Amino acid sequence: MHAYFVNMPKKCLNICLLFMLACASISAYAQSVGTQQPFLCELGIQAGCGYYVGDAANHIFLRPREAYGIHFRYKFTKRWAIQAKVSGQRITANDYTIRGEKLDTKWENRMINADVMAEFNFFRFGSTNKYDKRIRCYTPYIFIGLGVGTYGFAKDQKIHATAYVPLGIGFKWKFHEFVGLNIAWQHNIYMADNIEGRAALDNKHQLNGWNWMNCDLTGMLTAGIVFEFARAKKECRICNW
Repeated sequence: MHAYFVNMPKKCLNICLLFMLACASISAYAQSVGTQQPFLCELGIQAGCGYYVGDAANHIFLRPREAYGIHFRYKFTKRWAIQAKVSGQRITANDYTIRGEKLDTKWENRMINADVMAEFNFFRFGSTNKYDKRIRCYTPYIFIGLGVGTYGFAKDQKIHATAYVPLGIGFKWKFHEFVGLNIAWQHNIYMADNIEGRAALDNKHQLNGWNWMNCDLTGMLTAGIVFEFARAKKECRICNW
């Protein structure tokens, strides 16, 4: 017991030295990360729930089903980026009626979408940088673009394709040097009124054509993980930036 108390100051000193060394290492790592060049490219996967709004459903998040996708993002600046994405989802409704007549009790359709969208970050987004205190590791953002959707992959259905306008809002969080989290709520406005895959629901009100108010719409609320790669070249050969 006496030897234990005699060695206690030495043990405490060793613990303090180890703690100080760990703090110094963490500080050095943080500074090195803050001075490294940012990544330009990003790959990510996402999953969540999707829904459909059209002739058989007039509310968002009515009978939601699974939605998923994969994307590539290129960052032009801290504010602007472009994203290319391929996604899939299933749309369905339990029943629908035409002029008071019940036609079916259940239907579903599967969709695959490919789009390219421009993004704008509300904050300067990226890794913490000691040279620019305005950069944040999180930001809300908005996006809009163009895409092509294919639908009719359910049983006994003919496959169709149509253009659409994707737009929405999201949130980015960079919690590691090259790993982050993305949450997005995307709406797809189709140039068609027949994505249900049912003849009775196609052009229900005789308003097809360039009538935006009669186009079908789908939405997706997804969360996903992203991985960054391809660092930008240094702007100064002798500096850390």
